Amino acid sequence: MGDKTEKATPKRRRDERKKGNVLLVQDVIAVATLIGSVMMIRVLFPTYVEKLQGMFRYTYSYLGLMAEGAAIEEFLGEIVVQGAIIFVQTAGLMLAITVLMAVSATFAQTRLLVTGELLKPKFNRISPAQGIKRIFSLRSIVEALKGLLKISILLYLIYTSVEELVRVSGNFLYTALPEACGYLLEAIFFMLLKVILAFAALAGFDFLYQWWDHERKMKMSKQEIKEEYKQTEGDPQVKGKIKEIQRKMAQARMMQQVPQADVIIRNPTHYAIALAYKPGQDAAPKVLAKGQDELAMRIVQKAEECEIPTIENVPLAHALYDTAELYQEIPPALYGPVAEVLVYVFKLANKLPG
Repeated sequence: MGDKTEKATPKRRRDERKKGNVLLVQDVIAVATLIGSVMMIRVLFPTYVEKLQGMFRYTYSYLGLMAEGAAIEEFLGEIVVQGAIIFVQTAGLMLAITVLMAVSATFAQTRLLVTGELLKPKFNRISPAQGIKRIFSLRSIVEALKGLLKISILLYLIYTSVEELVRVSGNFLYTALPEACGYLLEAIFFMLLKVILAFAALAGFDFLYQWWDHERKMKMSKQEIKEEYKQTEGDPQVKGKIKEIQRKMAQARMMQQVPQADVIIRNPTHYAIALAYKPGQDAAPKVLAKGQDELAMRIVQKAEECEIPTIENVPLAHALYDTAELYQEIPPALYGPVAEVLVYVFKLANKLPG
């Protein structure tokens, strides 16, 4: 088939898309969901802290009531309800944001492709030889190196962040608890931000690599492009033969109309137009046949065999050939010159209506 050096054609891309073979980088989806989750926690965290503080205040106040003999069942029920509400709100919103970001990242890459091709069994996947080949493929090596790099970056960022916290932890002894907790949370968010930036950079490089690899696999050989052209547009030689057959059939049908003509208008050798007109029936003369060069000579020859008058009129022949459509009435601009010819012909044949 030759080397695959040509870019994939639009048809090839459509066919591969139907098979589910589209560029989809999972790291982009993972980073998008991570960004959405962290930003949601960052924005809504103060609200949930206030709710938790309210629940703790309620718990503390109820402890005093319990000391006075209040029922513990009511207290526990209220605590469970409040805790469940906070959990459902947090988990539900987290799930919604995660799904939204994942769907958005997927849509940006695949335009939400839905295909059943990926669900069909592929028996080559259970082949030991193919399995070993995939294990030691370039893609597998890249994925393994990428995984090691991710783990290394994550461990490094966690280590540096914890080291910074340990270094300043002594200051917490002289800091109020809310301020210390706030500083700790800011440090955690800053660490997550660094993780996001690092993973986003990796996802960007991975996207570029997978795009390059996808385009490389999509490339076609010149022979494949020729075969595709034959399938979609047809073999040029076959199409040429079909057009030639269609042209000859159209000419044959046209030549069958020549005996019904009333006159042939021609120049000496290049153009011939067969006209028919039935006074009282036709609104205007119609073109039954027209041709140039060899076809014109055939029309003239056929007319002579059928004893149809032939009139030489170079300007009118040119005008009719250029402006009149086959099997249609002549243009109004030519009514006058053609009428003069028909009057002359009908006088010769005594066809003029009395």
